[in-house]
Amino acid sequence: MKQCILHSTLIRNDFVLMGSDMAPDTGLIKGNAVALVLNCHTENDIRTYFDKLSLGGVVKYPLETTFWGALFCELTDKFGNHWLLNFNNQ
Repeated sequence: MKQCILHSTLIRNDFVLMGSDMAPDTGLIKGNAVALVLNCHTENDIRTYFDKLSLGGVVKYPLETTFWGALFCELTDKFGNHWLLNFNNQ
């Protein structure tokens, strides 16, 4: 991961666009080149979103505290949408 950009952010007013050059081990295929990121405002929010989005889906990284101090998870919902959930509890 040292050669990857973990994340970058462009902000203009209330619009936030985040990007990363990280790809799954399987490489990029049609449908996995986009991930939706939810930056949550409370721990309850992230836990609620995780419970609902993971239902019938596949969890790649479970909800846990990360090295950057946030509560984070990664999953694909039952419709094939890739999600990253983040809560900075600082």
